[in-house]
Amino acid sequence: MKRAAVIKKLKQAAKKAGKDFEVTELTNHTGIRVGSKRSTLGRHNEIDDTTARKFFDQYADELGKGWWRK
Repeated sequence: MKRAAVIKKLKQAAKKAGKDFEVTELTNHTGIRVGSKRSTLGRHNEIDDTTARKFFDQYADELGKGWWRK
């Protein structure tokens, strides 16, 4: 999955859930905040599907369990 698609999907889900969404460029990673949950995503063009799923799963508290499958 492309890195831009991962960020876009997360942004759309945050907007749908009415949560704040913020992207911060760090030194080697991109910091992404949804609501009160903050995590980082590496700066690779392609994100492995397993890695993307685990990254999405970190936001389950804010967006609901399995939100990325909908």
